Amino acid sequence: MKQNRIGASGLLVGEIGLGCMSLGTEETHAVALIHEALERGVNLLDTADLYDGGRNEELVGKAIRGRRERVVLATKVGNRRIPGQDGWSWDPSKAYILSAVKESLRRLGTDYIDLYQLHGGTIEDPIDETIEAFEQLKREGAIREYGISSIRPNVIREYAARSGIASVMNPYSIVDRRGEETVFPLLREKGIGVIARGPLAGGALAANRQPVKGVPDYELEELSALRERLEELTAGERSLTQLAIRYSLSHPAVAAAVPGASSREQLLRNIAAADVPELTEDEVRAIRGMSKANLYKLHR
Repeated sequence: MKQNRIGASGLLVGEIGLGCMSLGTEETHAVALIHEALERGVNLLDTADLYDGGRNEELVGKAIRGRRERVVLATKVGNRRIPGQDGWSWDPSKAYILSAVKESLRRLGTDYIDLYQLHGGTIEDPIDETIEAFEQLKREGAIREYGISSIRPNVIREYAARSGIASVMNPYSIVDRRGEETVFPLLREKGIGVIARGPLAGGALAANRQPVKGVPDYELEELSALRERLEELTAGERSLTQLAIRYSLSHPAVAAAVPGASSREQLLRNIAAADVPELTEDEVRAIRGMSKANLYKLHR
C-alpha cells in the first residue's frame, strides 16, 4: 500500500487506514479485523476514548500487542464522563488532557501514542491551554504528534495559526466536500495533513449497499441518482466503494482516508481501493461536476 507522510511530521501511514469505531465490542471479532487490516498493509488505526466508553481502545490495545512497532496509533481526547451524570461533558483543559492520556495509554497497553487528537473543539475553548497540554505530552514522550478532529473552520484556523498540529481529521467525501472551500487549501499551505474520515458517507457511497435515506444536502432521490452516475463513471474499472475512497485521497492535502468496517467483507472492499489506479484530473473534475460543492454554514 502506498504510504504518505502526515503533514510535516515523521508519521508515515498507509493511504487507507482503519476507523475503529465500527468494530463492535466483541473481542475475537474486533481483534481479527484489526489483524487482517495490518496483514494487508494498513498501519493507521484510529480510535478514541469516547468509543464504547473506552472499550474500543482496550480492543485496539489487545490487537496490537506484539505488533506495536507496525502501527501508527491515533486516539482522541476531550470528552469527559462525570460520575453520576449521563452522557459526556466537553473538557479541553490542560489538567483533563494530562489526566486522560494516562487512561488511554493504560487501555491501549502502550507507553506512547503516535497521534493524539482533540476530539472536537469550539472557538470559546482555552485554546492556548489545550496546546500547552499537547506540547508537554510531546516533550515527555507520551505522544509523538498531536492534531485535532474538527468540523469547525474557525477552530481549525486557530490551531493552524497557533499550534504545532500535524493533522486535522475532517469529514470528506463526494457528498461532503466542505473542506475543499477554504480548510484544505489553508492546511496544505501550512504543511498540516488531512485525515479524511467518512469517505463512504456512512455507507451512502458503498458498493452493494443501497442507502435508505439521504445525507446532508442530498435527498434520497438525489443520492440515488448520483450513485447511478458515479457507477457509470467507474466503467467496471473500480467499484463504487473504491471510487469514493480514491476521491477522498485525490485532494493533495489528504494524507490518508480512514473508512470504518464492521465486517471482513467491508474491510476487504475498503482496502481494495489501494490496488486500483488513482483518479485522473479529468475524473476528479467529472465527479465534482456531478456532486455539490457543499459549503460550511456555521462556525466560519
